[in-house]
Amino acid sequence: MTQLPPVPSNASLETYSIKEGIKVIEQFFDLPFDYSNPEGEKIRVFARNLIPKRKAKTAKEEEELPYPSSRVFARHAGSNLASTFSGLTYRLGGPGYEIPFPNINGYVAEIHEQGYQTLWMDPRGTGLSTHISPESLPASLTTDQAIADYLKFFRADSIVKDCEAIRRILLGHKPNPEDRKWTILGQSFGGFCAITYLSFHSEGLKEVFTTGGLAPLVDHPDSVYAATVLRVMKRNKIYYDKYPQDIQRVRNIMSYLEENEVQVSNGGRLSPNRFQHLGMDFGMHGGIDRVHQLVFRAANDLDTFGHLTYKTVQLIEQAQSFDGNPIFSILHEAIYCQGRASKWAAARTLQDYPQFSWSSVKSLADSVPIYFTGEMIFPSMFDDYANLRPLKGAAEIIAQYDGWGQLFDLQQLSKNEVKVSSVSYFDDMYVDFNLAQDTAAKIKNTEQYITNQLVHSGLRADPKDVMKHLFQLSKREYD
Repeated sequence: MTQLPPVPSNASLETYSIKEGIKVIEQFFDLPFDYSNPEGEKIRVFARNLIPKRKAKTAKEEEELPYPSSRVFARHAGSNLASTFSGLTYRLGGPGYEIPFPNINGYVAEIHEQGYQTLWMDPRGTGLSTHISPESLPASLTTDQAIADYLKFFRADSIVKDCEAIRRILLGHKPNPEDRKWTILGQSFGGFCAITYLSFHSEGLKEVFTTGGLAPLVDHPDSVYAATVLRVMKRNKIYYDKYPQDIQRVRNIMSYLEENEVQVSNGGRLSPNRFQHLGMDFGMHGGIDRVHQLVFRAANDLDTFGHLTYKTVQLIEQAQSFDGNPIFSILHEAIYCQGRASKWAAARTLQDYPQFSWSSVKSLADSVPIYFTGEMIFPSMFDDYANLRPLKGAAEIIAQYDGWGQLFDLQQLSKNEVKVSSVSYFDDMYVDFNLAQDTAAKIKNTEQYITNQLVHSGLRADPKDVMKHLFQLSKREYD
């Protein structure tokens, strides 16, 4: 296992209670920016601990509550947290997304009901952790190369090292080695991080749950996009079959955006390409209907006023989070890279699919739909999104960078002894089912609940069903 340097327990705490009997402990940790230089620059990481007070009525009971972690779940050694319970840490999707204050109902309630306290960590570069945005980058980063070199430290390998450092701060004091471990739950990219954790720091893990998060074990994203583009096309077909009048509506909107300069509120450009990015929502429960409502509204604007109204443009802008979470755009393809450059893999893949190209489709019959794109990043985004423009040069450098380190260890995964219980979605648009099955076969001690009744956001859409199956899988009971 990879050894991490000692990390001082320098967390700051704030504690309060909210309804439903939940105790909240909010903590900041100053951790090494680069773990190969632990005495060097520090980065701040935020974690929020939720403790169900009905499961832990005394400080001693809190101390014994186990940790499940969502993104990173842990407990603080110096606080009066419960510790007879186990803990669970939760990791959200991404990369580049923070964890909003958890809805204490839904799957959070299901986890707490099982006797866990939970820890919710904003990964480095997001949320209340040292946030990455053009205006928040260190002043010393004066060139595109310097910015690119800095951003290389925000992948799963660094995130997992942060998690492991926090685990040792929160649980390292416990006399029983098993009590120093925690359980992690990884949704989507959180599952990718869980696989990195299993590869290099499995000694810190008691158990792993993933939902839509069995990452493709590849060293380059080309095979990922070759698979997922077919799933995006399937979702487009479902969309236009459900809303056939949107074929003409979308064509009209694309023509209007091509012929007119439309700005969103922060100065970004609503280009035809940017409008197609709405398709990223197609893989979520209700996503197709949400996109239709935006299309219907935009088409009504054009029919009524001959232009898009402020409100419609505002709604489209609010449906796209690339400006506020720039790590996603800069590092999305890099989450698949080991020793190879991504070279704008999604853009290269779509060159073989004219259904996504407005320049190809616009000259065809009005009955031919233009397809929306999915979870894909394109160079043009660094022109269309105002908050990505200052990062355009760094993004190009990262796309051409081939010195990426390891994100997983196949040999270690093949002999994994940590119990892994996963929910996989047959119709997942973001994490291809067939690639996920290849991954499951390569990680020893992995079992799955597979369903075609839910899609990638199943944990949020039907938390009771998903968590029930995860906890049932965890029992490893067989007929």
